[in-house]
Amino acid sequence: MRIPARDLLPPLERYTERLLIRPFRRRDIEALYAAVRESQAELAEYLPWATKAFTRAGAAGFVRESMRSWREGKAYDFSIRLQERPERHVGNISIWHVSRSSRSGEIGYWIRTEDTGRGIATEATHEALRIGFGELSMHRMVLRVAVGNKASERVATKLGFVREGVLREEIQVGGRWMDHSVWGLLDYEYRRLARTDFRVENPDSGDPDRR
Repeated sequence: MRIPARDLLPPLERYTERLLIRPFRRRDIEALYAAVRESQAELAEYLPWATKAFTRAGAAGFVRESMRSWREGKAYDFSIRLQERPERHVGNISIWHVSRSSRSGEIGYWIRTEDTGRGIATEATHEALRIGFGELSMHRMVLRVAVGNKASERVATKLGFVREGVLREEIQVGGRWMDHSVWGLLDYEYRRLARTDFRVENPDSGDPDRR
């Protein structure tokens, strides 16, 4: 089904206090590849694609598919950069529709190993919520967190998500089945937080986990 242009997310750069979050471009391939390769050991704990076999061709394929998915409104992948070093890739954050009719969406992210523990995941996810509820008019946004991933659980809790349950053996990573906890946030809950001048204060966690 073709999505009307008026319902697509504009491919604009977004800024937070420290971050530049923007759509992928063809020239991002090398920076993306370098970030994944540097972080491969940690990413492999949670992400099935993050193996030692990940190549520049794999990075190019991701960027190509990301640009196509954005044009078609299937998913919105953002490159995360620090404003002070915009040439360096520090992670991905993505938003996609789970159900358009129910206005339900999901957020996934990973953060470069060298940049974890600096609150980047929290800050980027905070902006993804603003985009999801504000620009895409979502009713519900979800995070799925690998059971035992305490850093991402702190991100979800800090941003007001409610833990709703566990999906048992949802995904296979490195030959083992992994459970995911499901965390949800509804539009009126998000608005209530916004009315209380909700901010990301002293964020202390960011980690390489999902997509």
